[in-house]
Amino acid sequence: MKAYQLVAWKRPPEFREVPVPRPGPGEVLIRVAGAGACHSDLHLQEFEEGLLPYPLPFTLGHENAGWVEEMGPGAAGLSVGDPVLVYGPWGCGRCRACRAGMENYCERSAEMGAAGGGLGRDGGMAPFQLVPSARLLVPLPAALDPREAAPLADAGLTPYHAVKRALPLLGAGSTAVVIGAGGLGQMAVQLLRALSGARVVAVDQAEDKRALAVALGAHEALAPGEEAVHGILAVTHGLGADAILDMVGAQATLELAARAARRLGQITIVGLGGGALPVGFFGVPWECSVATTYWGTIPELVELVALAAEKRVRTEVELFRLDEAPLAYERMRAGRIRGRAVIAPEP
Repeated sequence: MKAYQLVAWKRPPEFREVPVPRPGPGEVLIRVAGAGACHSDLHLQEFEEGLLPYPLPFTLGHENAGWVEEMGPGAAGLSVGDPVLVYGPWGCGRCRACRAGMENYCERSAEMGAAGGGLGRDGGMAPFQLVPSARLLVPLPAALDPREAAPLADAGLTPYHAVKRALPLLGAGSTAVVIGAGGLGQMAVQLLRALSGARVVAVDQAEDKRALAVALGAHEALAPGEEAVHGILAVTHGLGADAILDMVGAQATLELAARAARRLGQITIVGLGGGALPVGFFGVPWECSVATTYWGTIPELVELVALAAEKRVRTEVELFRLDEAPLAYERMRAGRIRGRAVIAPEP
């Protein structure tokens, strides 16, 4: 089969012919319906050799959905043909964090040599993907098209985890800010509207993305910089936002977050933009917490699938054929993807 693989660091991915994998004990073979293309894939392509312990080559695509094609010996709980969503971060399955469904925070991750399918092990940008255990698969209800559901595995789960940890601050009269209205930010806006009583403000430099954020539920959308700082302070009567989710993580966006947050508030750094926020006594408002997050848990993914099946949130998807994967990344790099690019190996 043809697979879109990262074959060397600091080089573009390539299409390669590879064998169709066969599932061993406990493993499950998935026929891929859709594989989301993520900005972190662009970072992978730019990393220096030795920065990550991932063995090369491996197939890209870490937010995947499809149908069970074959169950390996001993694998149970699913049937051939079942539509499933693949949980992205693959842990050891045995440590305390993994047993609680938090494989994103596996205590043995340093020993694993890879973070999951599409991140050191073969992902979904191929007709088939091998998943090491059925525990990493979440059944999809009939209401969800697997191609459109694929981004839930990361572009949905990552902001869902960040939003959930902010919910105690987001009662009636509160304000939540989402910086970056791309794939993750669009989902964060919807989740905040569905789960909280907060006024939701989106911040993005692109006018079309600001308009889409409003269409998805944001009360208002602002351009970054001084306009955003003044706008957030205006709607909060000078107090600042209760929770700020930075989906970009660049230096400029983190500085914006620090200026727009309130005392006792929360800043969550989700994006991998390379910025740093000095946390000193005068660096952020008093008792404002600053945290990073990484992906989300398996139970949270189950919850998110239920929300999507109830139409309380939806993915904004632009489909590409497998041979169009380079085009999808090119358009993503140029900021010309409306929501989430999804590579569909099948017509």
